Amino acid sequence: MADFHQNGNITTLHNLRTRALDDLTYELSTYAETRKITLILPSLYSELEGPALAHIVDELTQVPYLHRIVIGLDQADEDQFRKAQRFFARLPQTHTVIWNDSPRMRALFQRLDDLGLAPQEPGKGRNVWTCMGYLIACADSSVMAIHDCDILTYDREMLARLVYPVANPAFPYQMAKGYYPRIGDGKLNGRVTRLLVSPLLIALKRVVGDRDYLDYLRSFRYPLSGEFAMRTPTLPDLRIPSDWGLEIGVLSEAWRNLAPQSVCQVEISDAYDHKHQELSPEDANRGLSRMSTDICKAVFRKLAADGTVFTPNVFRTLKATYYRCALDLLDSYYADARMNGLAVDRHREEKSIELFAENIIRAGQVFLDTPHESPFIPTWNRVHAADPEFLADLRRAAAADLEEFGAD
Repeated sequence: MADFHQNGNITTLHNLRTRALDDLTYELSTYAETRKITLILPSLYSELEGPALAHIVDELTQVPYLHRIVIGLDQADEDQFRKAQRFFARLPQTHTVIWNDSPRMRALFQRLDDLGLAPQEPGKGRNVWTCMGYLIACADSSVMAIHDCDILTYDREMLARLVYPVANPAFPYQMAKGYYPRIGDGKLNGRVTRLLVSPLLIALKRVVGDRDYLDYLRSFRYPLSGEFAMRTPTLPDLRIPSDWGLEIGVLSEAWRNLAPQSVCQVEISDAYDHKHQELSPEDANRGLSRMSTDICKAVFRKLAADGTVFTPNVFRTLKATYYRCALDLLDSYYADARMNGLAVDRHREEKSIELFAENIIRAGQVFLDTPHESPFIPTWNRVHAADPEFLADLRRAAAADLEEFGAD
């Protein structure tokens, strides 16, 4: 994707293959002397046993500009927490493993629940939110980056390119979103972006009319990527979705809080592959079925907050329009894949489209039936206002867990 096209809404920073990684790393190391950079890794314990994370850690050991790495560990017992500490021990940077299931952390979440401020469900959203709170409590970083822990094709250049736009003090960008082609094993991947988000945004524009927000989302080449970087002053007022709409939710928050000139997308890889979710057509609460519903709800909520009126008739029309748009785009993806020697299972793709169309109706019904739903975890500014000691206690709890349950 070595082009220099700009869409006119947000800046796109391309990889024109004209700069060596060592040169980029040297410049970032210079910036990091006065603008400390922290990486957040939201991880399930199961990912420590997978094929990707060990290689990611190997790559991170060679990154000199990182001041701190914060690992949020989900779905782990005490013994697994100890193993996780040993797993990450070879990182030369200051690093902290936050055990989200520890008795101390559960007590802190209960404290928030008593205030009506607790995250409603565990998952990546809560994990990222907790890590951000820890980073805010540390108060020593200017730049925060996040990427997933299941990237099979990880290379440290991904991180360098991701953080550069917000680490460079001469740039105006407050947030950078990573993008890349989703190909692997001779196949065209990225089903939810290709078959749901792209045609849904086209269909919404046809049904509800022009919206600046829709043009903004359509400007991102890969809106569902889990890789983004932000300047830390934006974090206390960031609303993190508690469901699987995290990536769309963060983009929506950037739209709400930041000027378009301070948001960019950056090409971070030529090839990207990670753990693939199952479609789960038989269970709407799992896999890509759950993900697609949550993404639709996130988009509907944002449009409603900007004044768009939704009714059952609107959602029925949207479903029909989406279905036609998705089938048209499928022809384009098929031709693109064939020209590049990649495989596309058209039957499987159309089955996905049919499921996503049904989930548009499901998400719309949930949106209409639960108008008082609070889908966001409260901002850290609100938590601090309600409990001024909470952030400090969060940092102390993480340190106490490491001391009491330290690796043998």
